Amino acid sequence: MNDRPRIPDPETRKRHVEKLREVVRMYDDLNLLLDKAIAQAEEDIRHSPLTAYRLGKANRVTAQEKESDS
Repeated sequence: MNDRPRIPDPETRKRHVEKLREVVRMYDDLNLLLDKAIAQAEEDIRHSPLTAYRLGKANRVTAQEKESDS
């Protein structure tokens, strides 16, 4: 009984390396797609009326706190 792993022949290793490289390329493409989607979502959030409202409200509260501390 031989429990040691068998080293594949050069052709099999070559095929596996090519498949792994293709998988890496696919992950790179996916990461680029996700980066673009995140950038678009952040842009949408920055231009959202709700974000502008919340920022305005936060600025007003901060200004009121500064006035009350003085």
